[in-house]
Amino acid sequence: MKLELRGITKRFGSLIANDHIDMVVEPGEIKALLGENGAGKTTLMNVLYGLVQPDEGEILIDEQPVHIRAPKDAISVGVGMVHQHFMLVPVFTVAENVTLGAEPVSRLAVPQWAVRRLHLPALSVPSPGLLDRRRARASVRELSQRFGLRVDPDAYVEDLPVGVQQRVEIIKALLRDASILVLDEPTAVLTPGETEDLFQIMRQLRESGRSIIFISHKLKEVQAIADSIMVIRRGRVVGERPPTTSDAELAALMVGRSVQLRVSKQAPSPAGVVLDVRDLSVPGELGDLAVRSISFDVRGGEILGIAGVQGNGQTELCEALMGLRPATGSVLLDGEEISSASTKDRLRAGIGYIPEDRQEDGLVGAFPVADNLVLDVFDQPPYARRIAMSPDAVRKAATQLVAEYDVRTSSVLTPAGTLSGGNQQKVVVARELSRPNKLLLASQPTRGLDVGSIEFVHSEIVKQRDRGVAVVIVSSELDEIYALSDRIAVMYEGKIIGMCPPDIPEHELGLLMAGATTAGGQGNGSAPHRPDADELLQTAELPADPPEPQAKEFGSE
Repeated sequence: MKLELRGITKRFGSLIANDHIDMVVEPGEIKALLGENGAGKTTLMNVLYGLVQPDEGEILIDEQPVHIRAPKDAISVGVGMVHQHFMLVPVFTVAENVTLGAEPVSRLAVPQWAVRRLHLPALSVPSPGLLDRRRARASVRELSQRFGLRVDPDAYVEDLPVGVQQRVEIIKALLRDASILVLDEPTAVLTPGETEDLFQIMRQLRESGRSIIFISHKLKEVQAIADSIMVIRRGRVVGERPPTTSDAELAALMVGRSVQLRVSKQAPSPAGVVLDVRDLSVPGELGDLAVRSISFDVRGGEILGIAGVQGNGQTELCEALMGLRPATGSVLLDGEEISSASTKDRLRAGIGYIPEDRQEDGLVGAFPVADNLVLDVFDQPPYARRIAMSPDAVRKAATQLVAEYDVRTSSVLTPAGTLSGGNQQKVVVARELSRPNKLLLASQPTRGLDVGSIEFVHSEIVKQRDRGVAVVIVSSELDEIYALSDRIAVMYEGKIIGMCPPDIPEHELGLLMAGATTAGGQGNGSAPHRPDADELLQTAELPADPPEPQAKEFGSE
């Protein structure tokens, strides 16, 4: 199916989100859509999917105009969408979410005595149906196995980490067999291996004649998978390029200026230990241990990167350090025991926290941007006078931060939940980096950000380090781990199995992330070990022909 958008324009008050956008997607084409946070990419796709009605323009499929007033209209003409923010029911199982609206039904035969008692011909009696849960689970399991997505059909969505929830969204779209598939930031929470699995799926769909619109901030991804790349800046199309275009040119088109794709930082000058974690264990959702008696420390003026395939305890570790999840063991901040402290007390003690899931843990979507920027300190001067908040002080501070962090919003009074995903992330980052911290705990700090915003956030994190703040970065992006870290801790099955220097070859780091045993004897099955700031990983046991290491240039965000 050929898709054509002509002159699509959408205004939100004085803000023009889409300004007369034209786009053509041929059958069997993967069209990448690049742009800054708030450039209008998601709005354009929401128009295509019927979630937003355009003020001007038309949509054509196979040269015929179509009127898409709601998602059901989009589905009926063969358009499917994987949303940037999950459209899942938390209290439903994976199978129930995936088949919602397309439930497999088993028909029940109506007994003959009932037909006779009703005095109706047998054919006129409707056959009642029940949800066929076995078939629903089988559908999820079959898709999960076919594409290597590894999802339990009986798991409840509210119990799943963010990465697994993203896989559920992908399975849900695949189940409906759309001819035109929109993927809005589908790899934001996927590991490199899972991303490659998704790309294999996309290639199979392209070969079958399906059209795909792929929205991503990761330049190397669109270069690897797209047939053509369209760039949008501030609601307008500023160019269309082949995938052979350089990172630098694509980045400049996106943000309107040249972008530094490498992190500039001096060698660290570590001071005393700020965070000291001893024998920390954290239970998982099913009662097992998600974090297994780990110990490590972080000094002021250094960045510790935590690498690992998502689902190996990183999320639970961050939540335990913030007091959001019960744990056993000891956590000291500047020598003070905080193991039993509340989350509020830990924030007051000087911990800045950028959570993995900005919508669940980082923002109150219904609150204005201004209020979200002071969630940590709203009851402290100058934002509060005795028992009352000072709205003028809150708005003044918010206006400064919105300008400094380039948050794209029409007003600081706009509800945070209405912003694009990248701009929501900027609100969280601005709040946490704008106050004095002893420790910065950042989980996926640049998730959903464009290259210009990533450049800025990385520079701000390095500034925190240079001010003497202890920084812990958890990221599923190896480029980000390499770019920022002064030391790298590798987590596997809830344990830290190695503490590495930042120049460890990428194939060795990948082996550790997969649980490879190190020469030092600390492998998957060894006793818990407490690495310190001076301990470095010895060479891992390598296969005869290790995979080629990838370039460490940070340009893939």
